[in-house]
Amino acid sequence: MVRSGSAQSLRLQTQTVEPAQPQPQPSDFHQAMAAPGREAQHGDPAAEEARKVGVPVFVMMPLDTVRKDGSALNRRKAVQASLAALKSAGAAGIMVDVWWGIAESEGPRQYNFAGYIELMEMAKKAGLKVQAVMSFHQCGGNVGDSVNIPLPRWATEEMDKDQDLAYTDRCGRRNYEYISLGADALPALKGRTPIQCYADFMRAFRDHMAPYMGSTICEIQVGMGPAGELRYPSYPESNGTWSFPGIGEFQCYDRYMLASLRAAADAVGKPEWGCAGPGDSGSYNQWPEDTNFFRREGGWNTEYGDFFMSWYSQMLLEHGDRILSAASSVYTGVPGVKVSVKVAGIHWHYGTRSHAPELTAGYYNTRNHDGYLPIARMLGRHGAVLNFTCVEMRDHEQPQDAQCLPEALVRQVANAAKEAGIGLAGENALPRYDETAHDQVIATAAEKAEEERMVAFTYLRMGPDLFQPDNWRRFAAFVKRMTETGVRDVCREQVEREAQGVAHATQPLVHEAAAALAN
Repeated sequence: MVRSGSAQSLRLQTQTVEPAQPQPQPSDFHQAMAAPGREAQHGDPAAEEARKVGVPVFVMMPLDTVRKDGSALNRRKAVQASLAALKSAGAAGIMVDVWWGIAESEGPRQYNFAGYIELMEMAKKAGLKVQAVMSFHQCGGNVGDSVNIPLPRWATEEMDKDQDLAYTDRCGRRNYEYISLGADALPALKGRTPIQCYADFMRAFRDHMAPYMGSTICEIQVGMGPAGELRYPSYPESNGTWSFPGIGEFQCYDRYMLASLRAAADAVGKPEWGCAGPGDSGSYNQWPEDTNFFRREGGWNTEYGDFFMSWYSQMLLEHGDRILSAASSVYTGVPGVKVSVKVAGIHWHYGTRSHAPELTAGYYNTRNHDGYLPIARMLGRHGAVLNFTCVEMRDHEQPQDAQCLPEALVRQVANAAKEAGIGLAGENALPRYDETAHDQVIATAAEKAEEERMVAFTYLRMGPDLFQPDNWRRFAAFVKRMTETGVRDVCREQVEREAQGVAHATQPLVHEAAAALAN
């Protein structure tokens, strides 16, 4: 629970936005996924469909699916073969990043969605759904980033002129992955605020994709920070700044964030707390016990620590609320489209009291303070789904000296989603093609009481490795087990036999896709 005192009297000097009341209606697809399970009678087509009371599986497309000029797809033949193979394996659809830095690269409000329209048409013809990610962040500098797609040039030009539009750490390092949330209400981007830019982009996407909205496009995941996640860029991998399992650093040193911090400190009668973030919180690659702020009974567990973390995390929550309000204004009234938000799976040092890496990322989650329930409740006000990562990980696979507990973290987030009454979807944090990881995902996402199952799972990522024969056979079995978890009379061996049949039938497609993707 939040302690009384500074946190309760904290009044943030930021624009507040009332959430939109009407919510988009779930698509027939999502309603089918949420329908009560019924025992299957084999041979009856209706009963066969009723077997599928599990979790739909989507597959993330390559980061560079669309050319950097936005005009067309990269490796069109590979995409076509891949989609056909995914459909044959029983996948529900695909997820694709719609990059701000591609589709609005030429100038403000100059949109080019041609390559994405081509993809939607191919997905429609293949009978696949699409989760479209509004990617307002830079590609490059995070785990798994194999290509570089910066923010739109006209936006980075403004950041060059006013570098306080970029997140900034204590040493003054600027981060261009995502525009600082401290600038949300500033008309700093050619006369528009960042929030207005994001809203205009989402509206343009909706309008350009009108023939596919609600039929092919079933979900809009709204990017809210680095890697598309609702967090601060506290652990950037670029230039060797951070490496796992470092605690990261607070990102509150641009002048707009500092102005808010000063106002918040003045509001609680502690102006001395508003000069900077904690001075004893260490550096990116230190561990909690290396620092006075994060150690067992450190500064995080004081009145000042509670004040600072309440402010820092609330700034992130309000940022999410503003963008979701914009998304609601765009997508409310579009039948069949859900909105989702991705939250990072920061599992290292989870076993410590302070949960330091979560704190620097903006999640006020400690031994005695739940950082995920406020996020879930904020999403709930907008009817949004919480998408969470690291679903494939097991505690014992991680470095024990870093007290990594991904399973406990996933349980906490699932409980928060359940208490807030929102849907929970999952992703794997790292590429995994082995049955051990598949078993963990199935146990976490699907093999539960129906009301506790995840609403969807997105598999990372489509590429040559997925289409290697053994990996593809295991993936086909994984999809079947995820989507038919309501069937108790189908043994593992039968699933494996059916998966082998899928692998054999799709061999030409898979071979073509693997070869084309490797080029």
